[in-house]
Amino acid sequence: MTPRADTDTATRILDVAERLVQVRGFNAFSYADVAAELQITKAALHYHFASKADLGSALVARYTGDFIDALEGIDRTDGSAMQKLEHYAELYCSVLERRRMCLCGMLAAEYQTLPTGMRDSVLAFFDRTEDWLAEVIEQGCDDGSIRAAGSARDTARLVMSCLEGALLVARPYGDVDRFDAAASNLLRTLTPAPPTSIRRPAHSAKTRSAASVV
Repeated sequence: MTPRADTDTATRILDVAERLVQVRGFNAFSYADVAAELQITKAALHYHFASKADLGSALVARYTGDFIDALEGIDRTDGSAMQKLEHYAELYCSVLERRRMCLCGMLAAEYQTLPTGMRDSVLAFFDRTEDWLAEVIEQGCDDGSIRAAGSARDTARLVMSCLEGALLVARPYGDVDRFDAAASNLLRTLTPAPPTSIRRPAHSAKTRSAASVV
């Protein structure tokens, strides 16, 4: 087998396994499922990924790399902090449109049953994403485009948790609009409220007189 064929086969294995995890979960598919879909032997699978744990770690590493690349692409748009958060939410929406879940969100639900190496990789994915969100929110707080009730770090955790949860709830409905509404409402809470005009109460002549003394 040529190096190119090796690479192509490994990529195809990862593509199929990624979809199966995003649709079923890590514990709900086997090497036999992947082998049957690709019409290769299980021995060929073990040649590329000695164990399912190795395959899982490779999946998370690739997914994390792709996600970080997407976040860096958002940074290159040079938009406002709020626009960056909107693009971030769109990443989740695109997953739902394909009737899938965020890979690491799905793995988080199975966290206690994952191999140790995969657990560390899943946490690393969330840590990297949280770091990026915190930087964006800090930027928005500095330029006044975002209002955060707590610290940038706490707000980053709120945004990530809410969008992962919104994705989870919208999935059984197959309803992208449900996710969009939840994401829009979440981001709206971070938008600074417009200034409110203050109406001074009308004072009686007696009150105005007293006020003038003060």
